[in-house]
Amino acid sequence: MSEKILVIGASGQIGIELVLELRNIHGNSNVIASDIKTPPYEIMEGGPYELLDVLNKNQISVVVKKHDVTQIYLLAALLSATAEQHPEAGWQLNVNGLLNVLDTCNKLKVSKLFWPSTIAVFGPTTPKTKTPQKTIMEPNTIYGISKLAGERWCEYYHVKYGIDVRSIRYPGIVGYKSSPGGGTTDYAVHIYHEAIKHGKYTCFLNEDTTLPMMYMPDAIKATIQLMEAKSNTISIRSSYNVAGMSFSPKDVEVAILKHLPDFMCSYKPDLRQQYAKGWPQTIDDSSARNDWSWRPKYNLETMTLDMLKNLGIGKNLWSGKSS
Repeated sequence: MSEKILVIGASGQIGIELVLELRNIHGNSNVIASDIKTPPYEIMEGGPYELLDVLNKNQISVVVKKHDVTQIYLLAALLSATAEQHPEAGWQLNVNGLLNVLDTCNKLKVSKLFWPSTIAVFGPTTPKTKTPQKTIMEPNTIYGISKLAGERWCEYYHVKYGIDVRSIRYPGIVGYKSSPGGGTTDYAVHIYHEAIKHGKYTCFLNEDTTLPMMYMPDAIKATIQLMEAKSNTISIRSSYNVAGMSFSPKDVEVAILKHLPDFMCSYKPDLRQQYAKGWPQTIDDSSARNDWSWRPKYNLETMTLDMLKNLGIGKNLWSGKSS
């Protein structure tokens, strides 16, 4: 029997690429994209699409029943900077949206749920280097608070109702196929676009602000790998630490300069610098590595090559530089 997979939040930075990869694996007709806003053409026309508000539990039930959904990927969320500007909306979407989906999974016997958490669940009192899987968690942003609450709800529904819920604490995600959605780590996407378009960029974080990051192909790989792992190998039902690489804005600037020597980067920190100060610099993801054999593929150099290549720099720059 084919899996029928519903992706909620399919128009977002991760959602677009996840839908495309899931359709590649499971077939276009078996992956239903959904969002409250219209997705890109390739998502809308490439397979089933449903207009869906995750805060409307009845809508979720209707879509699940209509398509006989067996798995849900819930990606709809307000990210750090946006949620801080609209705290009540952030709580509503990030927590109540999750509860609507958890309740639907329980009542309609949806076999598996993926829901992403974030490194923002950590806070100023959390160890900054090699942040453990289990540690002090005192987030000081609405995004982090709401996601920490979500982690507890996920584990609760697993223990009480047996929901096969799986989660990753995403670091900052870098990709070229879609625009970022209002996060503190979004500079790492903007900087590549601006380097190519204008040859300069003004960063909203200090140059030495080191944060955990991950290239989009690794994020998609980790998500699907976790969902395909056997249930008896999953020891964490709140959310797994997963690491890709850690770097600062200055590190990215230097990496870009190797290929665009005239690139100029300046630094003008704003409020997002305060959010970043409370987050880890490096992550201990040994639980993910041990439980389901997680390993990232990309580092800063290989990511930079791939980003610049796909954003349009001449192909003559790339021979012999992809390793």
